[in-house]
Amino acid sequence: MIHPAAPLDAADLELIEAARAVIGEHHRPFWHTVAAALRDADGRIWTGLHLGTTVGRLSICAEPIALGRAILDGGSHIITAVAVRHPKPEEADQEIAVVTPCGACRELLVDYAPDCVVIVPGDMKVPAAALLPLPYRR
Repeated sequence: MIHPAAPLDAADLELIEAARAVIGEHHRPFWHTVAAALRDADGRIWTGLHLGTTVGRLSICAEPIALGRAILDGGSHIITAVAVRHPKPEEADQEIAVVTPCGACRELLVDYAPDCVVIVPGDMKVPAAALLPLPYRR
């Protein structure tokens, strides 16, 4: 099934800026390179920060941290998600850019917020399920 992309609105731009503010303040090469922001149905925003580790498989993405904060703080239904990446010093483009969630985070979003939309590069948003056409099922 093909899901149409939708244009961004002011609330989406605010969510992107919330994620950019987190990585702008907390960026530390290798340790903190990605930030995420989630918005719930009540308009509340939760942010998360990627935790890099020396043992790579122990690293934690920003999206699960934001989701955990939302759950702990009594967040309602998550409706929008975004992740942003801080560029490496050697990269020509130094803009903090929107990135698509990794595969594991796509699974996480579909599990916990199956009807949320995800802001993706190109100034658009798509249903989380569109990013994961064949999700894992128990």
